[in-house]
Amino acid sequence: MGAMSYEAVIGLEIHSELKTRTKMFCACRNDSNEHHPNVNVCPICLGHPGTLPVPNREAIRLTQRVGAALGSELARYSKFDRKNYFYPDLPKGYQISQYDLPFCSGGSLALENGHTVRITRIHLEEDTGTLAHPPAADYSSVDFNRAGVPLMELVTEPDLRSAEDVALFAEELQRILRYVRASDANMEKGEMRVEVNISLRLVSGSGPRGATPRNPDPEPNQSSDSRSTGPNEHDAPLGTKVEIKNLNSIRSARLAVAYEIERQQQLLERGDKVSQETRGWHDGKEQTFSQRSKEEAHDYRYFPEPDIPPLRFTEEEISEIHAEVPELPQARRQRFAQEFGLTPQETALLVDDKQIGEYYEATVSELREWVSSEGGKQDPVRLTRLAANYLLSDLRGLLVEHGGTVGDLLIKPEDFAELMKILAQGKVTSRAAKDILRQMFGTGRDPSELIEEHGLAQLSDEGEIAEIAGRVIAENPKAIADYQSGKEAVLSFLVGKVMAASRGRANPERAKGALLKALAEE
Repeated sequence: MGAMSYEAVIGLEIHSELKTRTKMFCACRNDSNEHHPNVNVCPICLGHPGTLPVPNREAIRLTQRVGAALGSELARYSKFDRKNYFYPDLPKGYQISQYDLPFCSGGSLALENGHTVRITRIHLEEDTGTLAHPPAADYSSVDFNRAGVPLMELVTEPDLRSAEDVALFAEELQRILRYVRASDANMEKGEMRVEVNISLRLVSGSGPRGATPRNPDPEPNQSSDSRSTGPNEHDAPLGTKVEIKNLNSIRSARLAVAYEIERQQQLLERGDKVSQETRGWHDGKEQTFSQRSKEEAHDYRYFPEPDIPPLRFTEEEISEIHAEVPELPQARRQRFAQEFGLTPQETALLVDDKQIGEYYEATVSELREWVSSEGGKQDPVRLTRLAANYLLSDLRGLLVEHGGTVGDLLIKPEDFAELMKILAQGKVTSRAAKDILRQMFGTGRDPSELIEEHGLAQLSDEGEIAEIAGRVIAENPKAIADYQSGKEAVLSFLVGKVMAASRGRANPERAKGALLKALAEE
């Protein structure tokens, strides 16, 4: 008998806090930056008797916009339901959620590795509070600032097959949430949380590895149950499902899935059984751990929320939602690569951060106007590549150094474009351009003014460069001796000295020529 081959069958449940001004059913602030406990609370989100919830229209619209971006069917008729369970961070003793009539059904997301993952549903609910367990204390405390925050839950079909699939899906969904302005999806703040349902199935060497059938059960992600089977005779029954809860970074999700696949495979190869359970992830040990067994689905006793009437949406309202969907990351990647002649890495960086991509487009627009006015004297592809290089390396580096975002930039796109023009014309050296950019970053000033004020225009006068080269040769006799003994790499050192002596103004090629000429005369 040949070696057994196992295939991972993975489905995801991803929760995202929506970017609204107020909470889901009350007027309290929705502020993930609030660090003082129990500040953004009121009788409604604290579940006081007699209070009535009022749905947040913007939260519903944002959920629908995400669904439209993913090709989901947007419901014309929907409702909220009560999901009944008790936990200390759930003040009402039930959660207002959605059961059988979610706002969005179906849809899909194409991954960069070519795989496509089907979406089961996208529904809206309220978030819970946050429990804290002080070390060495015999009590826990609860902060209700997060209770009642609009929480969108997206459930996939079990179409993912690897840790890479999980990471790519989470990354692309995070980009989409930001592009459609539904959520900042900052996982460090808990604004996006990933839960994984994973099982292994035995596959034959010749059997196809495909998606499993759609799950009609409205309870999320039950299609990984061991009773399910694949859509054709070659697929083996699915294995026992394990759920990994509350993964708070894409790195953790990738590592947890890789670990769990290996753990389950080792159990099966030994002839042991995989227990159906909920597991957590230990970041420090980089391993999953058992939290509780889950032999049967919990009975949440769902019923329609009596305090909120059903919701109906007209065709006009649905059309408006679709019209709000902007250009999405996948389309932007394709367009940037084709339109600007960028490398895949440059394209990825510009698409990952929507703001930086928009800044780049505004810069290129300015450069193209200049190219047009120049009547073909400048190479437009060279300019777009030059702008991408300085934006993604130098300007982005300054943002990282100062902990800012593109929204914080003092440099206007037209001024950044002007610096690129000056550089392309050879009026300043690359070294000087970097210095000018740093000054622009701190002041927002016009590059031409800074160049004139600090005397940074490129030095092209051959006589002056020759004079500086002569001084450098006189001041570095050891380097000259090394060069004359055959160590040609020393020449780069000497060029650097000329550049430093000219405060970065000397043309590097002319500096090299002046040095070679002077050394030949030595």
